[in-house]
Amino acid sequence: MPREVVSYRDGHVYEFGPEMDPVYEAADGESLTIETVDSLNGEIQADDDLLDAIPEEVNAATGPIAVAGASPGDVLAVEIAAVRVAEDRGRVLTAPGFGLRQDDPEIDHPATRITDVDGGGETIAFEGIDVPIEPVIGTIGVATDGETISTLTPDDHGGNLDTADVTAGTTVYFPVFQEGAMLAMGDAKAAMADGEMCGTGAEIAVEVDATLSVIEDPAVSLDRPVVDTGDAVKTLASAATLEEAVELANGDMLDLLAHDHGFSRTDAYLFSSLVGGLEISQVVDPQVTARNAVPSEYLSLAF
Repeated sequence: MPREVVSYRDGHVYEFGPEMDPVYEAADGESLTIETVDSLNGEIQADDDLLDAIPEEVNAATGPIAVAGASPGDVLAVEIAAVRVAEDRGRVLTAPGFGLRQDDPEIDHPATRITDVDGGGETIAFEGIDVPIEPVIGTIGVATDGETISTLTPDDHGGNLDTADVTAGTTVYFPVFQEGAMLAMGDAKAAMADGEMCGTGAEIAVEVDATLSVIEDPAVSLDRPVVDTGDAVKTLASAATLEEAVELANGDMLDLLAHDHGFSRTDAYLFSSLVGGLEISQVVDPQVTARNAVPSEYLSLAF
C-alpha cells in the first residue's frame, strides 16, 4: 500500500501555536512520506548568495498533520524509518548576529559554502573534503500548550531542536498539548555536528518516511520530547541557558528512571550520575537545547 505524501507545497508553518489548522489528518498508526524544503526556502543556491540577516520566516515546517485520537495528556510517537536528501546540494552559512562566534572579527558574517551532493548520494563536498550524508530533521514539533513560538525557537513542544539524533532509525516522543497533536517538521540537514556551531548544518530538502502513533494514558507523562535511538533513551530540553536546559533534561530523565526501576528520586538522581551523560544539541538558537542520554540497557521506556 503506497504511503500518503504530505508536501510543504500542501502547507507549511513558520510558527507552532495552540490553534493550528491541519493540512492532513493521519490515522493512528499511519505511515506517511513528508516532503520538506530547505530552511531558507531555496534562496541560497551558490557561494555568492549571502544571508545578510536571519529571515523573519525561516525553517518552514511541513504540516501541520493532525493525528486522529490524539488528545492533551497523550504522547505522540514519531517513528522515523528513513530520511532521504531530495536535492543536489546543501548549504552551510553564517549570518550577522547569529551563531556561536558571531562576534569573532576573524570570521566572515555573512559567508556561504555550497555542499554539493555526490552522484551516489553518500557524501557532500566541503571545499574538496567529503563529509558523509547523515540527514537530520532540524525542526520538528507539535502544537504548543499556549504561547505561539517561531520555528526558529525550540521549547517544550519541540520546534527547532537541531538534534542529531532526530534521524532515521529513531523514535521521537512528544507531549500532546492540543487535539490532534498537530505535527510539523522541516529544516533538515544533510550533515550537522552536535552544537551546530555556525548556526546551520548543510541545509537541504528531504523526504521523511515516518509512522505516527498515539499513546494514550502513558505511564509516565511527558513535559518535553524524548528520543529513543535504539541504543539510548535521551530526554531533550530547551532553555535560555545551557545550565537550565541540562537541569530540565536531567529532571525528565529522573522521572523515567524512577518509574522503570522503582527508584526514589534520590536514587534516580544518583544512578543518572553513573550511566549515560549530558549532550549538547545546539547552542545557537534563541534557546539552547541539551539532552540527557542513558543507554537502553539501563532504561526501558514506559510506553
